[in-house]
Amino acid sequence: MHVSKLSALLLAGISTIVVAPMAAQAQSTTTVAPADAGADKAIVVTAQRRTENAITVPIAVSVLRTEQLHDYQAAGSDTLLSLSGKVPSLYVETSTGRIFPRFYIRGLGNIDFYLGASQPVEIVMDDVVEEHVVLKSNPAFDIAQVEVLKGPQGSLFGRNTTAGIVKFDTIQPSATWQGQASASYGTKNSVDVDAGVGGPLTKDGSISFRLSGLYQHRDNWIRNTYTGPSDDGTTAGKLNGFNERDVRLQVLAKPSDAFSIRVSGHYRDYDGFASIFYRGSIIQGTSQVPNGFNRGVVQYDEAQNNPQAYKTHGASVKAAYDLGDATITSITAWEHLSGYSRGDTDGGAAINFPLGGVPFGYGESQGRVRGLDQWTQELRVSSPDTGPFKWQFGGMYFSQRDRTEFDQRSYFLTSNIFGTAPNPNNFVLLHNVNTSWAGFGQASYQLTDKLTLTGGVRVTKDTKSTDLLLHPNVAALAVPATAPNSSYSCGTAFYCRLSSTKPSFDASLLYRVDPNVSLYARVARGFRGPTVQGRSAVFGSAYTTATSETNTSWEAGVKTAALNNAVHFNVAGFYYTVKNIQLNGNDSNGNGVLFNGNKGVGYGAEAELQARPTSRLSFTAGFSWLHTEIKDRNVFVQAGAAGGVLAETVLNPTVRLGNNYYAQINGNPFPNAPQYNVNLSGRYDLPLDDRSKLFIAGDFNMQGKTYYTLYKTIEYRSNGNYELGGKIGYAFSKYEVAAFVRNLTNEKNLIDVIDTNNYRAGIYNDPRIFGVMVSGSFR
Repeated sequence: MHVSKLSALLLAGISTIVVAPMAAQAQSTTTVAPADAGADKAIVVTAQRRTENAITVPIAVSVLRTEQLHDYQAAGSDTLLSLSGKVPSLYVETSTGRIFPRFYIRGLGNIDFYLGASQPVEIVMDDVVEEHVVLKSNPAFDIAQVEVLKGPQGSLFGRNTTAGIVKFDTIQPSATWQGQASASYGTKNSVDVDAGVGGPLTKDGSISFRLSGLYQHRDNWIRNTYTGPSDDGTTAGKLNGFNERDVRLQVLAKPSDAFSIRVSGHYRDYDGFASIFYRGSIIQGTSQVPNGFNRGVVQYDEAQNNPQAYKTHGASVKAAYDLGDATITSITAWEHLSGYSRGDTDGGAAINFPLGGVPFGYGESQGRVRGLDQWTQELRVSSPDTGPFKWQFGGMYFSQRDRTEFDQRSYFLTSNIFGTAPNPNNFVLLHNVNTSWAGFGQASYQLTDKLTLTGGVRVTKDTKSTDLLLHPNVAALAVPATAPNSSYSCGTAFYCRLSSTKPSFDASLLYRVDPNVSLYARVARGFRGPTVQGRSAVFGSAYTTATSETNTSWEAGVKTAALNNAVHFNVAGFYYTVKNIQLNGNDSNGNGVLFNGNKGVGYGAEAELQARPTSRLSFTAGFSWLHTEIKDRNVFVQAGAAGGVLAETVLNPTVRLGNNYYAQINGNPFPNAPQYNVNLSGRYDLPLDDRSKLFIAGDFNMQGKTYYTLYKTIEYRSNGNYELGGKIGYAFSKYEVAAFVRNLTNEKNLIDVIDTNNYRAGIYNDPRIFGVMVSGSFR
């Protein structure tokens, strides 16, 4: 069935290309060139689906280069989570492990850990949208360039881009032999190998390929020392290692100068562990990490030490035909995934945390995607990249279908030592369907030699449905009485369908003061489709929902280049309003619920510098400042409490209902929205001769005040978190040998929390890793 669907989509997408007049004049398709802030090298981006000098693009775009990515992931770090804070206004975190990164741009994101959750930051890999949260975790490897597009991108890229886009462009097949590799080995047996090679398959270079791969490994380095009784048989052991194995093959054919077709396939096999919660690691009345806290030891009495494993694979076909006056482009893609993640959700052994003299806090759960398929088809027609008037228009179809299972504690139990009987029916199976249709168009016109007007519009119909396929332990579902402003409106307890048709747009003016200075102003609106929260059915609670949110953003900025492109400096300011903002809270049973707040606002500023003032010295610097605020006097969310006692120092007005407390969040900042961020990196080369040199390089990131929950507390926040990384080595020709270190000062940074009951469980960053690294390229 998968093959037939894929074949149909491929034929539909390519047919428009193939029937185009074969006598059209030729122009070769372009590929993304790696950006490098050096003499005679402009920064090139594809933020507007065209290859352009960044200084001429009226969008705030940050760029990360290949060598930077290799440095950040040298210790086997997650290729996506390691991007957090590396450019202004980008933040990435997870409370579910490597398979569930959550992205935030300019403070806007989604803290929901539900497998069906949507995010307002979209991930685009080689022009393919990665919508599901697990697809968003597909690692980035053999990358030419990463672009972070800030603010709504709804005209060209569609819904669920209200905050922005992280766009990855891999190194493409070429008609000449090329290759690159980076390999490192560090403490805890940490391994990272990122490599790619390609070249011609025919003598004339009309068919070429690129084979890329990623391998990462780390030994289990956290010890579970619990040896007491367990209802599911969990015993002492080791955890938190991982194995990441990925491969991608691309084949590019150019039968003529006018026609090109690229076929790409990829496969991922990952196994590791869910995020490690440390119960009791947050001390009431302070946000400081306690003295003597040891990341290397936990005491888990359930969940079999938090196993996690996923496999994904997919294929895409991109075809382009140049008619001379226009180019037709088709992008057809299919993605599939399956896997599971299980975790001890209280973060410790209940016997160590008694309440009223009785062990308290047994919790484990599992999310499993039995199978998911995503199908996308985009067709667009665009004008040449030359001339005063440029345009493009097209359509997009998106379909995602999955079967997702949620298993709760009694499902796993084999005994009832602690009073809960095993119940193999304590699970639910959901069938989720999401479809989207869109038509879009964008045009830009050079009004004068210096002034360019750009505008775009898109209309999207987004539909989501959730059907409860298996519910053996649920007699009836009811709307949680304490769900804050839940917009539950599905009609039945077992089936929910929501649909929304929304326009999105952008308009901008760009003024070229001179070839090296641009001023721009932009207004844009994007929307995030309606969302269904189905996981709550496992607790006997009905689905909760959130209607569409819209984000209207205003921004203005300056982009500059100097010293023959050796220095690039950009500054931007922004203000945005999110109406019907989608938020996540808990009901009286601690079950996650979705709801809409009236609105949220955010404003701030960003500055970014890339410079190579001499042939020996290069550095980057970035800074962002941010203010966000929820505006709704009628919304309250549950705060962590047990036995009628709050577990934390809540800084908002609260209301007590029974033994539960609800905090008013009006005026609060968005969760995971750092008040400021500073990122610095630099490298100094000391030549030894014409072909070799010594070098030293380093990077630094600091994160300002950040709240991790919707309600404000003293405990669930951080301020001033920072990490240092560095390497020192020897380079000859295009090869390097170096020693590296990540988290040089071994900082213990709180990066997320579990705010249920009195757990006060924190999630922390990786410890210091040091090792050796070799890298090189040829062409």
